[in-house]
Amino acid sequence: MATMLRTISLAENLVIKNGPKILGSVSNNRWQPQKQQSRNLNVHEYISYTLLKEGGINVPKFGVARTKEDARKIAQELNTKDIVLKAQVLAGGRGKGTFKNGLKSGVRMVYTPEEAENDVGKMLGQFLVTKQTGEKGRICNAVMVAERKFPRKEFYFAIMMERSFNGPVVIASSQGGVNIEEVAAENPSAILYEPIDIVEGLTKEQALKVATKVGLESQKEKTAEMLLNMYKLFISKDASLIEINPYAEDAGETYFALDAKMRFDDNAFFRQKDLFALRDFTQEDEKEVSASKFDLNYIALDGSIGCMVNGAGLAMATMDIISLHGGSPANFLDVGGGATAQAVKEAFKIITADPKVHTILVNIFGGIMRCDVIAEGIIAATKELSIKVPIICRLQGTNVDDAKVLIAHSGMKILPVDNLDEAARLAVKLSNIISLARSAKLDVNFEMPL
Repeated sequence: MATMLRTISLAENLVIKNGPKILGSVSNNRWQPQKQQSRNLNVHEYISYTLLKEGGINVPKFGVARTKEDARKIAQELNTKDIVLKAQVLAGGRGKGTFKNGLKSGVRMVYTPEEAENDVGKMLGQFLVTKQTGEKGRICNAVMVAERKFPRKEFYFAIMMERSFNGPVVIASSQGGVNIEEVAAENPSAILYEPIDIVEGLTKEQALKVATKVGLESQKEKTAEMLLNMYKLFISKDASLIEINPYAEDAGETYFALDAKMRFDDNAFFRQKDLFALRDFTQEDEKEVSASKFDLNYIALDGSIGCMVNGAGLAMATMDIISLHGGSPANFLDVGGGATAQAVKEAFKIITADPKVHTILVNIFGGIMRCDVIAEGIIAATKELSIKVPIICRLQGTNVDDAKVLIAHSGMKILPVDNLDEAARLAVKLSNIISLARSAKLDVNFEMPL
C-alpha cells in the first residue's frame, strides 16, 4: 500500500499482533499497540554487520561488492567453498524475490569466486522485486559477499523502542529464522518480551533471564554479553530498532548474527552525522527524499486525492474524512507549523509529481502557521506549476481573512470551503469525475485562471 507499511519491521509486527496477549503481565495499564507517523533511517545489511562487529557481536566474514570484479576478489579472500551473495536492497523477502532480468532470488548460494563474479554481475544495476517493494522493485547497487554458515539452531533477538513500555523492550524467541512470523501467529507464548528501564538500562540479571528463557542456559553468560553489547549499540547509535534474526549456532558451537535489521531515529541526526551519511537515497521514494529537504513529512499512498495539511493529527483526520466520503488519499503530507511560502510551493510540486492525483485538498488550521503564508504558497505554486487539477482549500485560524482576500484576488480558480466535511465531499466528487473522464480517455483540465 504505502511506504509506511513497506518499511514495517518484524519486531513491530510481533508487538502489534501479539502485544495484547503477551504484555498484560508486565503492565498495570491496558495495553494497546502504539502507532504514530515517524521518520527513521534504515541502513543496508552490510552496515548492520559492520556495526554489530564493532559492537562486539559475532558476524560471518563478509565484504561488499559494487562491481563483479569486487565479488571475485572478496570470495577469494574468504577462502571458503560456501559463499552467500545478498543483494543490498532495503526490503524484506529478498530471498524469494526476482530481478527484472529474470534472475531468481536476491540471496544466492555459490561455491567458487567465478560463480560469485558471474552472479553478482547479473544482480548489480538490476531492480529486485519482492513482496515489499511493489512492481517497481528497488535497484541493487551493492551485493554483500559473505561466508555461508550452516546453523544447527536459530534464535531471534530484537531491541526496539515501544511507547507502551515508555522505553525500549527486548523481544526474544527460541524459534528464530524465516518462519518466526508463523511461530508468533500460532504460538504467541514462544515470543518473550522484557521491558527495559530507560534510566537503569538493560541489566545483566535481565540479560541472563532472557538467555535462560530462550533455552540458551548453557551459553547464558555469552548470550547475556551479546544482549548487553546489543543494548549498548542501541543506545550509543540512537537506534529505534536492532533486530537479529537469526542468531544462530554453527557446527563449532559458536554463535553468529546471520541477518540483521537496524533503524535509527532521524531526530538524532545532529549526533549521528557519520551514520546518516550512509543513507542510500536510491532505496527511497524520490518524492519523500525531496520532502525531507524542506522538513516536510511526506508518505506516498495509493489514492487519488492529494492532501496538504499542517499537523500529523489533523493530517490523519483529513485522510479519515476523505475515506469516510468514499475517496482515497494519495499521500500523507504534514507541512508542520513553521512552513514558508517556498516550502508550501515545494509541497505542491511533490503532490503533483504523482500522476494518480486528480484533486488536491488543502486543510490548514492556522495557529503558529499563518493562513496568509499558506495562501501565498498555494497561489505561487498554482501559477508556476500550471496545475490543472482542482484545488479545494479549507483555511481556518490566524490571518484567515487575509488569506481569503489573497485567494479571491489571485485570479486563480482555487475553491475555498470553510467546512471540512463539505471540503472532503467536494474533493471526492471532483476526483471521481476526473477519474471517470480519464478512464474514458477524455482529456479533462480544470483550468485554474478565471
